[in-house]
Amino acid sequence: MFIGDWMGRGATYWPEHTAVVDVARGESGRFSYRDMNARAEALAGWLRDVAGVSRGDRVGLVAHNGVEYLDVFFACGKLGAVFVPFNWRLHAQELTDLVRDTGPRVLFFSDDFREGIAAVHKQVGDSLRLVHLEGQGLPGSRPYAEALAHVSGSKVTNEQVSEEDIICLLFTGGTTGRSKGARISYRMVAWNTLNTLIHEVRPGDITVTHTPMFHTGGLLVYTVPLLTCGGTVVLMRRWDADEMLRLVEREKVTLFFAVPTQYQQMYDSPRFRSADLSSVRFVTSGGAPLPVPLLQAWQAVHKVPFKQGFGMTEFGPGIFSMGPEFAVSKAGSIGRPNYFVDARLVDDHGRDVPEGSTGELILKAPSMCSGYFENAEATAEAIDADGWFHTGDLAHRDADGFFFINGRKKDMFISGGENVYPLELETALYEHPAVQACAVVGVPDPKWGEVGRAFVVLKPGAQATAEALLEHLRGRVARYKVPKKVELVASLPVSAAGKILKRELRERAIAADKS
Repeated sequence: MFIGDWMGRGATYWPEHTAVVDVARGESGRFSYRDMNARAEALAGWLRDVAGVSRGDRVGLVAHNGVEYLDVFFACGKLGAVFVPFNWRLHAQELTDLVRDTGPRVLFFSDDFREGIAAVHKQVGDSLRLVHLEGQGLPGSRPYAEALAHVSGSKVTNEQVSEEDIICLLFTGGTTGRSKGARISYRMVAWNTLNTLIHEVRPGDITVTHTPMFHTGGLLVYTVPLLTCGGTVVLMRRWDADEMLRLVEREKVTLFFAVPTQYQQMYDSPRFRSADLSSVRFVTSGGAPLPVPLLQAWQAVHKVPFKQGFGMTEFGPGIFSMGPEFAVSKAGSIGRPNYFVDARLVDDHGRDVPEGSTGELILKAPSMCSGYFENAEATAEAIDADGWFHTGDLAHRDADGFFFINGRKKDMFISGGENVYPLELETALYEHPAVQACAVVGVPDPKWGEVGRAFVVLKPGAQATAEALLEHLRGRVARYKVPKKVELVASLPVSAAGKILKRELRERAIAADKS
């Protein structure tokens, strides 16, 4: 088995080196590579011997960041099973739909999400085996400690696993509003790791993972690459700026990733000016352009080099990288394609656009996902006949080969690092009996990057307040998706073809916010 047994290899090469620090566990949360391999081996044995999990079967998890994410990921790697981390922010009905779509044999869950899992189990039925990570669990669920204590009669391995097997599903939204599961292969993870080693990390580096690990940003940006080369990953259960600065100092962190909002929060922290960041080689900003004044404010206190990155669930996630020497001169750029990534900008007919002109960003590399789980239509829409992945992002390239994102072909916007798809919200709004027409757009927000703004036309004679419509949405979708504001309007602007002019709505909202 030449691929997939990360901790088996780690226990061979760096057995006593610290692999993982699970901060919430205190001093008992420090695990060597030997420890991590023993945990993965025991859990894989339990999945195989007790739960009947084999190659290709799905194994789900709903939890805050913790060592359990890596236990399950690495156990699935030993078995050739497919790890499916679910977004804990989802509404119970959304989670139920995803569980039904993916059909995990086992679902691990944290006590924090006990009620939601109970609702899922009620609808899915007893075919879903439950394992609680801590607490009392639910009727019929088994304790995680029991699985970790399992002693297998034979080493867990699957010699049939190849680089094209799928190690995990990571969810991204779709134009229909329903989440799609990007099929992440061993090949994809390996090539992304190689790109990351070339451009970012070194053996022995130490990072803090605070991004939720059901995201590619939490699991694959630095976490798995570092655990492939003998590094150390410090896991934060939830983001906290003060705690982040404390951990960087205590653990002698050498690099980490954050979005501009988080860098602002750290800068505003009372701990910022006294924090010892001397161990940090560089930090990476992504998710949105890093404002130059924020960069300069940071470096006036701490001379920490800033890199810029760009990635996505389906591709990498390490697609573009920009060194700190360009942070000011190329402000707003996502950088240049990483070593093993090809990037083009094309018009609607697939023709390359000239330098400086805007086109759709399309990509090709061995670090691309293997399409979407049981969704051939979405796969064919994203990956063309020549193997190019169509991102839906609009961008331009300057004379030095640096790329700049101009916007998105579709309406998706990013709020607090989460993708939000307006069609999903519009569909939910149309379920309200008073709604005749609606549109949701993303507008700039100083805290979250972007937030939703809903424009609603009520049916003649119908009554509903903006707050009532927001409450209607809160009962149907995750809270981070709910628009910040609903505006009741007499009509929506439409084109000659009858399409709602969302750009006009967005411009109207931005102008109103400025006035």
